[in-house]
Amino acid sequence: MGLNRRARILLINPNSNAATSAMMVAIAKSAATGGLDIIGATAIRAPQMIVSAEALEAAAPEVEEIARAHQESCDGIIVSAFGDPGLPGIKAMKLPAVGIGESSMFEAAERGRHFGVATTTPLLKAKIDALPDALGLPPLYTGTRIAEGDPEALMRDPARLRAALAGAVEACIVQDGAEAVIIGGGPLGEAARDLQPMFAVPVIAPIPSAVARIIRLLAA
Repeated sequence: MGLNRRARILLINPNSNAATSAMMVAIAKSAATGGLDIIGATAIRAPQMIVSAEALEAAAPEVEEIARAHQESCDGIIVSAFGDPGLPGIKAMKLPAVGIGESSMFEAAERGRHFGVATTTPLLKAKIDALPDALGLPPLYTGTRIAEGDPEALMRDPARLRAALAGAVEACIVQDGAEAVIIGGGPLGEAARDLQPMFAVPVIAPIPSAVARIIRLLAA
């Protein structure tokens, strides 16, 4: 579809933290270059923060339910958790849909760049490691580095979160040879923005990646 009118995009937060949803919608709106109305929807059955593979998998049915409930009133959907829960089911509904995981990996891999992921959730590492395989990007993926500290404690202390993620980004670059580093998580969106000026290589913020990708899908 062309963008002859303001397209309505639903950003689904697969965790149950409404403040996180508001933050992610604000980031998405700031990344949109015009022509988009972005609204948020928050899961209610999920935990406040998804930190395990089991919680990520459990989130998928509710994400699909939210998408189904809004499919007549929106033009596209962003799944705003890094594991993209529920995304295959939403795409099967024939709705333009993207996940922040797939979108940021495609951006990071542009021009054949080797890329890594810096995140806070060690129990999601296997899920993150599997995503480049699913996207056909395994030769370019240098691995995931986990920030030091408890994920939920880090989220409560923005300065500590930023410093811990900076250490993980540095490890991706220096130890793994990454030429771009993704900050792996929707709730890490503000930290991702803060980290971008700190490094010579691109630091990819996944929510703006998803906004750019959904715009391209809608315009195709």
